[in-house]
Formats: sequence, C-alpha cells, structure tokens
Amino acid sequence: MRILKAIIILLLAGFLCYYFGLPVFHYGFANFAVMLLALTVLAIILSTGIQISQNAKQVKILKRPSKIFFILIGGLLFYLIVLPMLTSWPMFRSQSYKNLIGKVADGKAIANHIAPISIDEIRVVDENLAYLLGEKILGSQPALGSQVELGEFCIQKVGKDLYWVAPLLHSGFFKWFNNQEGTAGYVMVSATNERDVKLVQNCGGKEIKIKYQHEAFFGSEIERHVYMNGHSTVGLTDYTFEVDDNGRPFWVVTKFDKKIGFSGDDATGIVVVDAQTGAMKDYAIANAPKWVDRVQPINFIEDQLNDWGEYVHGYWNFSNANKLQITEGLTLVYGKDNRSYWYTGLTSVGKDESAVGFVLVDTRTKETTFYKQSGATEIAAQSSAEGKVQEKGFKASLPIPYNINNIPTYVMTLKDDGGLVKMYAMVAISDYTIVGVGNSMRETLTSFKNVYNMAGNKLNAASLTNKKTLKSVVTRIQNDVKNGNSFYYFTTKDYPNIFVGSSQISSQLPVTVVGDSIKVSFDLDNEEVIDVSTFENSTMNKKK
Repeated sequence: MRILKAIIILLLAGFLCYYFGLPVFHYGFANFAVMLLALTVLAIILSTGIQISQNAKQVKILKRPSKIFFILIGGLLFYLIVLPMLTSWPMFRSQSYKNLIGKVADGKAIANHIAPISIDEIRVVDENLAYLLGEKILGSQPALGSQVELGEFCIQKVGKDLYWVAPLLHSGFFKWFNNQEGTAGYVMVSATNERDVKLVQNCGGKEIKIKYQHEAFFGSEIERHVYMNGHSTVGLTDYTFEVDDNGRPFWVVTKFDKKIGFSGDDATGIVVVDAQTGAMKDYAIANAPKWVDRVQPINFIEDQLNDWGEYVHGYWNFSNANKLQITEGLTLVYGKDNRSYWYTGLTSVGKDESAVGFVLVDTRTKETTFYKQSGATEIAAQSSAEGKVQEKGFKASLPIPYNINNIPTYVMTLKDDGGLVKMYAMVAISDYTIVGVGNSMRETLTSFKNVYNMAGNKLNAASLTNKKTLKSVVTRIQNDVKNGNSFYYFTTKDYPNIFVGSSQISSQLPVTVVGDSIKVSFDLDNEEVIDVSTFENSTMNKKK
C-alpha cells in the first residue's frame, strides 16, 4: 500500500511538472533533466522510512533508499553541470559562438540599403505611445474594457502600411472561464499617424475571437496548445501576434535548437497558429509566408552579434583588442526591398558615444550586413535631440534610422512626461551635432536640411545628396512664420513642386516677388514640398 501511494504521488508530480513546466525532450535543453532530478529527490524522500522518538531528540531512518537513486542523481548532475561546461563553455567553443551569426557581409553605404522615404511614411508612434492610444480606444468601450486587457504590441507591415498590433487578452481566470470562445479582436495603431487607431472585431464578415492566447488557461493557453500538439521535442520562443494582409490574426512562434552544446540558441523555423481555431502549420525559414515579418527573435540576434564582436580574436583577448558590442539595442527597420531588418550600431568595447559601424540583419533569413562607417550611437543622438530643446524637458524616443535624401538620419519623437508627442527631431547619423527639430515632421525636415546644408565640409563628401539646379521664374510666393523663423513658399514656371526656404538660406528671399528670375539648388527627394539648399535672385543681381 505504501509503495502504491508513493508511485501515485510520483506519477502525479511528474504529470504536473510535464503539464506546467513544458520540458523540451531534446539534448541541450536542461529543463527535462531538472524535472527528472526533482522527481528523483522526491522518490528518495518517499522511499525513506523515518521514525522520530517521542522526545523528538532522535530521528531514526528505518529504510535507506536504493543506490540506484544516487547513481541517477549523479548522472543527472553530470548532465546538468559538467556536460554543459565541456560542450558550451566559450573558453572551448569561442569560434563556434563567433560564427553563429553566419557570414557577415561588408556593406558599402547604409543609405543604399535603407529605402528613401517620404515624411508621411516616417514612424512617429513608438510602442509606448501605441499602448497609450490603444488603452484610450479600449477605455471608450467600458463594457469591453472591463473584460479584457491589451497584449504586447508588435510592429509589422499589414499590406503596404506599418502598424502596431496587439491582441485583446483575458484580464483574469474568471473572465476567461465565462468567455472561453475568445476575446473580441485586436487593436491596430498606425506607426505613421497617431490619429489612425482602430479596434478590429470583424474579418471577412465574421466576428474575431482570440481563443488561443497567453492569458487563457489549460488547453487554450497558446504555449501549452503548441507544445501539446507535436512540438515537445523542439525549442519554442517568441510568440508574436501578427495579422496577415486580410486582417486574420495568427501567432507566429519561432522554433529553435541549441547549436553549441547547451547554448547557442538559433532559429530553425516557425509555427504559424491560427489565433481563433488553433490550426497550426510548420514552415522552414525559407518557406515562411510573405506576410510574416519576424522569424529571428531579437534576443537571439543580440546575443549572436555580441558574441561575434566579443570573440573576434578568440577567448583569450583580455586587452579587448578590436572587440565590438551592440549599442542601445535592436530596432526594426524596412529596406529598399520592403523586407524588415534588425538594425543596431556597433561600438568598440568601452566606447559609448560613437559607433564604428552599423549592422542590418534580415529578420527572416538572418542575412547580416556590416557597414564600416563611423557615426553617432542611438544614445548620443537622443542626447543631442534632447539638448536642442532642453528648456522644455522633453524626452526622445528610440531613434529610427531612415534615408532622408540619401542622408542616413536618425528620426525620433520628443515627448512630454505624459508620453505624448510634442515635437520631432532628426539627427545625422554621421554627425550628431547636425540636428533639426520642429513641431511637425515637415518643419523638422526643413530645419534639418538647413543645418545640414550649412555644415559644409563637416560631412563626408561621399555622403552628399543628389542635387539639382534650376533656373526659372517665380509664379507665386508667400511667407509663413514658425517658431520665430520666416519660411518662404514659392512656385516656379518650370517645375511642378512647391519650394520652401528660410531667410537663413538667402537674404534675397524676403524681397523676392512674382516675376523674378531665380536660380535654386535642391535635393532630389520624394516630397511634394521641396527645401531649397541655395537661392539666388537673378533679377536683383542684374539690377545691381
């Protein structure tokens, strides 16, 4: 009877460890061995008979546990302690850690990789602001807001537009128990327009019900659902909520393996799970659906890039010669091919203000390109932008790199203590002293170009933008005053766009009238309103 009771307790404990711990049954994953070790210790306790005397001064062991338990514990400890040291310790495997990122290609100019972009497409909403806006729209529906909460926002392309997307999650066990069919939809916040916020509750004429999610229980919990349905022998991580181009919600789960003994986490594929029906499909990395933006988890790439920079000369490099490390962190950006990339700067170990280069890693294939060009780190760019408006006390968001008229540029928002966007800033990656700020993105771009064009030989000539010179006649001109600066908007006879320039560009602009012949130079870009770099009134010069 006592043996039967012990067996039942062990089986129950084993089931609970399996059901809630979700151990991976594969070499290199330690949680299964930890579970066996805990069960072995429990078996020793159950098999040991203990008698305590009445005066509680003497403890007598009636039956000693079998030696097989101690042999098993020794084997498990060897597996958990000694084997990882022999197979995973960087001292022995430094080259493997360095090469885990794969081949790192040399890039010529980062501006050639990041697509030129219109200011209307620049990301002005970060994750924190997206959450505030999502909470606001959720709070406008009290009946719904009392039942659910916002999940984690994930930035992604839906069609051709960039959105932050977050699922609605159950706000507690009883909320889930009373609504096991799922929560009613998800929230989408445009990353380029903070007024574009929507609660999506229908797709293709049918109600959306997010049944499988993190805040569900038992078989509806997304981690347990995937694990219990054929994925107990592979590592699973990065449960990302994404919607396809039709608005149908899915969970994209990265499958990974240990490439260096018990370490070296590396993505091997994905599992795409329908958030409503639970239907799953496995994909190799090369065959992932086109609408899936992220296959490579951000923490995997961070670790692999740091290892690539750390072990550049092997493990025994205590002088830190040529060692590199990533800067602030990784940011999701989009390239000319409309693919998404993890972007970060690389700085020498011990150097914080300037980067020795920049890296773009394809978020699907992990193809990595290193651009060996000096520039400002994200932190330095943030400090420079904040210093421009230090009297206001605004805080800069995490900089996003863009190609502004072929100028690699950090773009960020400046927010107040409440997290609301008050101003915008642009900082040249090559020189963080070149800063433009404004109350709108258009004003910021104009300010940035003015500072950039007046920088002269401070910048590398190879990075200068493509310029065009135009001789024409003014057909309309009007001035506008912003933040104490006068801006002059004008049109010409021979060019379709509107031009704008400040009085700092030329003292002739304020006295130019319709009919004057002019000569201007400007950057070729995608904007409807073009900032002029130089301005010359030929009519006034002739009169002189």
